[in-house]
Amino acid sequence: MESVTGIGGFFFRARDKKALAQWYRDCLGITLTPQKQEDPVWLQEAGPTVFEPFPENTEYFGDLKQAWMLNFRVRDLDAMAAQLKAAGVTFAMEPSDSPIGKFARIHDPEGNPIELWEAPPPGSAE
Repeated sequence: MESVTGIGGFFFRARDKKALAQWYRDCLGITLTPQKQEDPVWLQEAGPTVFEPFPENTEYFGDLKQAWMLNFRVRDLDAMAAQLKAAGVTFAMEPSDSPIGKFARIHDPEGNPIELWEAPPPGSAE
């Protein structure tokens, strides 16, 4: 069976497309969509990706009207948290440890939930 090889894009509605795109670039380092052939595109590092439907009534995303949540892998969650706090980003959930890594929750300027995930190193005892 042929299968997909990864996520090729994530598209969503925004009240202020330009401002939100700039926030993702400035706060999370995500390169914006190329406008010309020679413009760089955001390249992800190879690593685990979780694809999981949640129950319709989950409170995990926060607002029950929220139909999706992004989860971004980060190398150093503590450093990312310090960087985002310095930029004025509020954490809805402080960085925390779990058996599958460290997590933190933030929201973009339009209230969309974003989970940040520092996965344990490969082969670690976690």
